[in-house]
Amino acid sequence: MTSLAADFPDRPLDVITIGRASVDLYGQQIGTRLEDVGSFAKSVGGCPTNIAVGTARLGLKSALITRVGNEQMGRFIREQLQREGVDTTGIMTDPERLTALVLLAVENDKSFPLIFYRDNCADAALDEGDVDADFVRSARAVLVTGTHFAKPHSAAAQRKAMRLAREAGGKVVFDIDYRPNLWGLAGHDAGDSRYIASDTVSAHLQTVLPECDLIVGTEEEVLIAAGGHDLHAALKTIRSLSSAVIVLKRGPMGCVVYDGAIPDDLEDGIVGKGFPIEVYNVLGAGDAFMSGFLRGWLRGESHATSATWANACGAFAVSRLLCAPEIPTWDELQFFLDNGSTERALRKDAAINHVHWATTRRRDIRKLMALAIDHRAQLEDMAGGDAAKLGRISDFKVLAVRAAAQVADGRDGFGMLLDDKYGRDALYAAGAIPNFWVAKPVELPGSRPLRFEFSQDLGSRLVEWPVDHCIKVLCFFHPDDPQDLQDEQLSKLKSAFEAARKIGRELLVEIIAGKHGVLGEDTVARALDEIYDAGIKPDWWKLEAQPSAGAWSNIDRVIETRDPYCRGVVLLGLDAKMTDLKAGFDLAKAARTVKGFAVGRSIFGHAAQAWLDGTMTDDEAVEEMARRFAWLVGVWEGDTTTPPPYLR
Repeated sequence: MTSLAADFPDRPLDVITIGRASVDLYGQQIGTRLEDVGSFAKSVGGCPTNIAVGTARLGLKSALITRVGNEQMGRFIREQLQREGVDTTGIMTDPERLTALVLLAVENDKSFPLIFYRDNCADAALDEGDVDADFVRSARAVLVTGTHFAKPHSAAAQRKAMRLAREAGGKVVFDIDYRPNLWGLAGHDAGDSRYIASDTVSAHLQTVLPECDLIVGTEEEVLIAAGGHDLHAALKTIRSLSSAVIVLKRGPMGCVVYDGAIPDDLEDGIVGKGFPIEVYNVLGAGDAFMSGFLRGWLRGESHATSATWANACGAFAVSRLLCAPEIPTWDELQFFLDNGSTERALRKDAAINHVHWATTRRRDIRKLMALAIDHRAQLEDMAGGDAAKLGRISDFKVLAVRAAAQVADGRDGFGMLLDDKYGRDALYAAGAIPNFWVAKPVELPGSRPLRFEFSQDLGSRLVEWPVDHCIKVLCFFHPDDPQDLQDEQLSKLKSAFEAARKIGRELLVEIIAGKHGVLGEDTVARALDEIYDAGIKPDWWKLEAQPSAGAWSNIDRVIETRDPYCRGVVLLGLDAKMTDLKAGFDLAKAARTVKGFAVGRSIFGHAAQAWLDGTMTDDEAVEEMARRFAWLVGVWEGDTTTPPPYLR
């Protein structure tokens, strides 16, 4: 089979999907009725939207044609698709209608109730005017879905896209995607119903089949597309109407591909490798399956390979809770195919989960320059027990945000470390800065052995955090510490790591070894090795300046060997003088894993004391911190000048 990418090398898109775009709200309590669910997880949803995400994750250039509402949920869909790498050019904003919602639950391994909130929703209003001819022609294939043939205007939109694609030599993919209640055949409480026979629906879908190059459906969907009650006869009916490749999805039995005549024995089709796994939630499995099949089919792989990839992607989906967020990335799929899993429930496989997490992070961060002012104890010491000064610490942290934002000036790669104790208003201010990285500490200041601040039940605290806030935990850890102390430290770090992964937040682990032992060539590298041995893989490390280039080389080796998906290292300051920081930066910049710095008191220390004492105004404090931060940014980016006297 030839690759469509080779056939149309000048087309920027592999596939455009068309149709439903919703926000899915998944019940987080498993094994209960939807009536009894107490909290929900939010994700993008809708068959074509999920497939757009899935194909993008698997390395295809995908796009979506749909409508969303002019409100927060519509903007969430658009922003999430952009994060996933999906082209959003074809997403129209409907000024009158709301974005569709779906409520879903896992009642047991066979019952998955869901409610569609689609009354006059935005995506259902899709019409021919939303389908741009040049945009369709920019893709090698378009994918249409059965649901959007249920209404005349959305059906016309899909037929226009099909016609344009075929006229331009592109392919048409048909996901039968049968939802009886979206055709008006079942009640609102029957959203999980998968099959109700209907001559009207069958007659409608049969007019679509002749224009398709690939048709994919479950046994029930094949029956509704063809009419009748016999699967073999239904497949022959479809073949009589279409020369398309037909893919029959069979749930845990995998799939069969028919390219040519339908054999007398249905097992004589092309069968991809299957993957026996525990079924957790079947919702979205078909969309993951389609994503995997398209990755192979559009790139010219054999049907057997495409089917194997499709089955593997479906296995991931049924073993996890959500739809689009659970579809594997290309790295993850290859890891699974190469290594397999000892777990029938793939969601319990730590190695696979790490690849999934690391390859689906919300954004790429190539460098990071952060002003750290998550300090609590140090600022309390500066206040000297004066209640009025203690009460002003929060206001000073807002000034620090102003200084950092002034230096960042809208550029990527900047951020701050801020705390919950004194930094609430500063966190609000930082949250208003686009693409600004924020990390928050969870450790009790100065604790050794490590303890968490406020509560040792970290998970219940993290659920309140914004999804893009990074967890920062500082641990005083030396590889020559007594074994019982190391064990206690590692246990606490492991609980922070597990909480971060469970709740879906990034983790920065700050290790300071030099305060409790000799800092040699291999000290920190040995410490990191021990932490990795404990099963802890943070997204970021925050480390002190090292004594030599060799020490950084050792750190590079450990990180690159133990976790090649780690974002990297940021350098801490430890209240060093600017000249000392520059020397530390010069050594660190040669390290492959060091991506920037997160420095605090060297930037804000003098201004904080003067401001708390009343000898410096707000604007002067902001300017002082901005000058220091800007100078460090310049040094990190290559400025070799000596700091001026007022910064030393």
